[in-house]
Amino acid sequence: MGKGLVVLGLVLAAVGGFFWAGGKLPYLGRLPGDIRLEGGYFNFYFPITTCLLISFMLSILFWLLSKSK
Repeated sequence: MGKGLVVLGLVLAAVGGFFWAGGKLPYLGRLPGDIRLEGGYFNFYFPITTCLLISFMLSILFWLLSKSK
């Protein structure tokens, strides 16, 4: 259980660093397919393509980590 908590902590730190640096990446959140609705007093933003891309990259990373054991 200790190793799992260490891995979870590292993953959370990596995700936190990714979001911290996310504002500096010009393409993050502005990919084709991201939904943005702007009105007078209402703004809705859902980065669906960005979420799919991050999910795909994390899936490959975890698959590679599982193959290395």
